[in-house]
Amino acid sequence: MEPQSPPDAQASPTWTHDFGSPAGAGRSGAWAAVGAPALVLGASYVGFGAFVHQSGLTFLQGVASSITGWALPGQIALIEIFAAGGSLLAAAIAVGLANARLMPMVVTLLPILREGDAAPNPRLVHYLSAHFIALTGWAIAMQRCPAMTPGQRLPYFLGFTFVIWSATLCSTALRFFLVGVLPPTVTLGLVFLNPLYFMLLFTIDIVRRDRRWALLIGVVLGPLLHMITPEWGLLITGLGGGTLAFLINQYDRGRGK
Repeated sequence: MEPQSPPDAQASPTWTHDFGSPAGAGRSGAWAAVGAPALVLGASYVGFGAFVHQSGLTFLQGVASSITGWALPGQIALIEIFAAGGSLLAAAIAVGLANARLMPMVVTLLPILREGDAAPNPRLVHYLSAHFIALTGWAIAMQRCPAMTPGQRLPYFLGFTFVIWSATLCSTALRFFLVGVLPPTVTLGLVFLNPLYFMLLFTIDIVRRDRRWALLIGVVLGPLLHMITPEWGLLITGLGGGTLAFLINQYDRGRGK
C-alpha cells in the first residue's frame, strides 16, 4: 500500500498504512480482530460466565457486567464481593482499584487516536471510545495506529474493539447455555488464557529496549513478590518494575546506547 503524507506539512512523517477512508479503516480493524483476539477473549469470557453462574448471578447480570465494566479483573472483583455479601461501596472501591490500570492506557492512547479526527462531536466520541480501551485493544492500537493515516486511527480502533467486545458478550451469555456441557474446572481455567495471550502479544515488541527491560523485570519480580505478598505482589511488580525499566532505559539513552 502506498505511503501517504499529510498535505499540509513538508517534513511530516510518512504513514505506512492508509485504508482509503475512515470506513475502510473500521472494516480493517474489525477483520483484524477476527481470529486470535476474539477467540482468546471469547474463551476467557466463557470462563467468566462460569464464574458468574457459580456465584449465583443471573444471565442478565452477567451480561450487564460485561457491557458496563468491560475488564476482567474489575468484573471478577465485583462478582467476588457480591458473592461474599459485600456492600456497594466496597464493590465500587474494589472495581476502581482493579481498573485503575486503565487510566494510563487512556492517557497514552487517546492522543494517538485523536490526531486528525474530524468527528462532528469529537469530545463526546472520544469519551465513548475511552470505554472500549482495555488491554487487548490498547496493545494492538499502540503497535499499529501510529503508522496509520490520522483520521483513520479511531475508526480502526473502534472496529477492532467492537468485534472483541461483541465476542465477550456472546461468550458470557454462552456459558449459561452450556451448563453441564463443560466441567467447571475447564471453564474457569479458560480465564487464564487471557493473561497468557497478553504475554505473547507483548513479546512482539521485545526488540525495543524499554519493553525488553520491562518484560524481564516483570518475569523475575512477579513470581518472587507473589510469594512474599500475594495481595500486593502484582501492584508492586507493575509499578516498581515498570518504573525501574523506565529508569534503566533513560540511563542507557543518556549513555548513547
